[in-house]
Amino acid sequence: MPRRRTTSSSSSTAPSAPRNRTPQPVRVRRRSFGDVVKAFLAFVVLLVLVVGVPLALATQIGWPLPDGAPSLDWLQREITVQTFLHILTVIVWFAWAQFTACVLVEVKAALSGVGVPGRVPGSGPSQLLARQLVAALLLVGATAASLTPGLSQLGQSLEGNQKPAVAAAQQTPGIFAQQQEQAAATANALAEQAGQAGQDAARADGGSSAAHGDTKYYRIQPPEGRHHDSLWEVAERHLGDGRRYKEIFELNKDRVQPDGSRLSEASLIRPGWIMEMPGDARGGELVEMPDEAPNVSEQVQQQISDYARSGDHAQGGGGAQGGGDAQVSLPEQRPAPTPANPVTPVTPVPGTGGEHAAPPAAAQDGHSFGLPEALLAAPLLAAGLLGALGRRRRQAMWQSALGAVGGRRGMEPPTPTGDAQDAQDALLVGADPEGVRLLDRSLRGLAASLAAESRPLPVVYAAWMSGNGDLHLQLAQPAGKPPAPWRQGQDQTFWMLARADAEGYEEAETAAPYPGLVSLGTMDDSRLLLNLEAVPGIVSLGGTEADRAAVFASVAAELATNGWSDRMTITLVGFGDDLTPLAPNRIRHLDGFEDLFETMSAETRQRRGALGAAGHDSVLTGRTGPAQHTRWAPHLVLLAAQPSDDDALRLAELAADAGRLGIGYLVGTRGAELPGAAWEMEITGEGRLLAPLLGLELDAQMLPAAQRRAVVELFTDADPGSDPEGGPGRPANAPPFLVDISEQGRPAVYARLVGSYEIIGLDTPDGERSALLHEALALLLLHREGVHPRVLSSALWPRGVTADVRDALLERLRTWLGSDPDGTPRLATDATGRLTLAKSVVSDLDVLRSLYYEATQGRGVDSRQVRGRLLTDALVLVRGPLLADRPEGRYRWLTHEIIDAQLPLLVADTGLALSEFHLERDRAEKAIEALNAALRTAPADERLWHELLRATHTTGDPDRLRALAADLVGRSGARGLPPRTEALLDELLPTWREGVSAAG
Repeated sequence: MPRRRTTSSSSSTAPSAPRNRTPQPVRVRRRSFGDVVKAFLAFVVLLVLVVGVPLALATQIGWPLPDGAPSLDWLQREITVQTFLHILTVIVWFAWAQFTACVLVEVKAALSGVGVPGRVPGSGPSQLLARQLVAALLLVGATAASLTPGLSQLGQSLEGNQKPAVAAAQQTPGIFAQQQEQAAATANALAEQAGQAGQDAARADGGSSAAHGDTKYYRIQPPEGRHHDSLWEVAERHLGDGRRYKEIFELNKDRVQPDGSRLSEASLIRPGWIMEMPGDARGGELVEMPDEAPNVSEQVQQQISDYARSGDHAQGGGGAQGGGDAQVSLPEQRPAPTPANPVTPVTPVPGTGGEHAAPPAAAQDGHSFGLPEALLAAPLLAAGLLGALGRRRRQAMWQSALGAVGGRRGMEPPTPTGDAQDAQDALLVGADPEGVRLLDRSLRGLAASLAAESRPLPVVYAAWMSGNGDLHLQLAQPAGKPPAPWRQGQDQTFWMLARADAEGYEEAETAAPYPGLVSLGTMDDSRLLLNLEAVPGIVSLGGTEADRAAVFASVAAELATNGWSDRMTITLVGFGDDLTPLAPNRIRHLDGFEDLFETMSAETRQRRGALGAAGHDSVLTGRTGPAQHTRWAPHLVLLAAQPSDDDALRLAELAADAGRLGIGYLVGTRGAELPGAAWEMEITGEGRLLAPLLGLELDAQMLPAAQRRAVVELFTDADPGSDPEGGPGRPANAPPFLVDISEQGRPAVYARLVGSYEIIGLDTPDGERSALLHEALALLLLHREGVHPRVLSSALWPRGVTADVRDALLERLRTWLGSDPDGTPRLATDATGRLTLAKSVVSDLDVLRSLYYEATQGRGVDSRQVRGRLLTDALVLVRGPLLADRPEGRYRWLTHEIIDAQLPLLVADTGLALSEFHLERDRAEKAIEALNAALRTAPADERLWHELLRATHTTGDPDRLRALAADLVGRSGARGLPPRTEALLDELLPTWREGVSAAG
């Protein structure tokens, strides 16, 4: 049965429980004499520009336009200096009219205290000047409202301004359902995260004391400088405890405010709103009603009187619904219910369901063979690391082959050992590349659909990936009907996409809309990805230093290597200098807070200015639609150590506007309060990520120190620039398995993998199990260093398999392979538990590698005759691509391998070596034959084409060389020939361009 995950009141009082609360506010700067001077100067400037300019024009120049309609004679008159003066006067009048309109718009918005000022067409600089002058003038007044757009305007639609359903407010996750309301959301971004302990009793006391006779009212104050009022601060000033903000919220929830809107979220208040206060509220800013209030204007008195008359009705309606706090809930797997049917999260009850996926093999057979569970339990992180590692190894091989790294030749990356080998196996077992692919396509498809409808991207706080593959996006606020095939989830703040619909998405040519999503952990069978880029402030993480570092490392590694982002910058402060090899183009490391503050201050100013110049409200509007050429990449800052109080306040001010700028902050704490923190979490020693007052209790995704070092070692060994064992001239890495290529080394079992898959020396197994046994043998043949049993099972059964099925397959494989004449089984298990093949089981790829190695670094080095024979024998083995006829849907594990890059390079190097052998004896035709044979397997290798051009040139046949040049031009397509190829053709055949033009 579904059940709601809640947090007991006792948990909130435990000393170790993290407090998810609105943070300590940034200090308020009171009005100073300088503010008064600025206001006076602003008044003078406004008076001169709005009144002085038209008076000066009218008295000094007069009306510049003609008195009557222009005639033909008027057009033929001589143009004089006076004519130019009149034209200039008209332009000045138009500029004055535009600036005056901007002033009126800004004054209206400031005095009303509601909404964002409208934009006067074509008056960007003028309106900005008017806004600054009006702000300076009204800074010393009590009626100034917010003069700058707040974060609440990001991604808003018409639906976003409507009153949300009460049921939605109760069931939407607290930390994700907040709307980003104010640009300085440092101190009040998530006020609903306050401590729950004692609040029910406080509400009861507050309600009883709020008798009509002693009820007081408070009017939300306008922003002062960059600081905005909040319910937390109101409660702190007038009730003595900021945590009593909830009492104020309950007294005023859903009541109509003077501007016609309603209070629905504790963190979403606007200047000019009236708040009824508990009876024990004290302070000079309060107004007692129905007594006279001489300290406020008649208009405010009337607003308070009208608001007081709405109190009984509003409280009566709210009392029936105010019994529960908003809880973080898992997304529903069914259509959204009506408000009368409260939403409860889907949580599998043990023994009643939820066992749709088989548990890991290690959990079933009682042991994990030493593989790190942290990587096994992080499928998206593992997929990103595995993909990045493969790209790094391919890059290393190509740079080695092209001579980019002097002296380091060869196609064999170092074979990992020890912890690095365990980490690689864990990545192979735990990776979910299909999940990453679907997530990426789903998000890009959504962005493309919204752009086609000319709709903005909604602000997304989080994504939930359920166990059945469905994707749920949790929006900051309602954003209307989602585009098909997306549909609304449990309420208006959830958009849901079924896995079957996601599989129908094609590649979309659009920017990654939410690159800041990163996995935090799992709750029941759903995985939570938090959008750090959209956080309205700072996220703090408490816990021990080691546990915090493990979470930070996981977040950094996934952000650096994930497959659903295009570009980003990840700044690590005080930790993680060893993580840079994962993604040198994304990760940078800073030593301390001062470096961070200097860097981020400059970037914040630059982004804010760039957004304003581009006319965008947030980075999201620069990723879709007509502006998608402006690819606003996120910048995510991970600060491991808690800053000092002063530094924390500086950071909080810096992060106040970060959400719309695409900048996110994750800061570690030692348990103390962090000023300015919007969301607070804690990692426990048991690996639980807690925010109990929000209902968040996740199995945290972590990357402990040992696994982090092992992963970094994999990337460091694959780095094409590292050469720990020697410098230039060091021989190529030897293959992991060399075959005895003499007549005495004839194998007992021979598998042909290069081309169509054939096995010689074994009987054909049963038809039903033949394909599975062949695939298992191919995997073992490509990994002579050994294959972990869990790697084998995850490769053959990507969606999971039970231990008994896996063990049954291994037993059949042992029986099929048999034993050598001396009784040694051909399938064995080494000391680490990995499966290995006997030397009597060989593939043609093993022979090909051994022949090339022997020809270039063995016996062929001292004997030309031996080298030529070995290279010729090696090239004969090449019959096509690897496993050319493999069945569709199988061998998907090959996507994790680099053999698709190794084999063409090996064939190309063999062809080049054989060509060089023949050219030494002036056998150009034999060299051309060898090169053409290699090109059939490696047609994209530029080295082969260059050598073919040189070999053809030695034949002395210009027509043949010209035909080859034309063929190369035809293959190059619209991109044209590479520069080095063009240079070589210019040297060998200066007239090749003329021949190509004639042929065209």
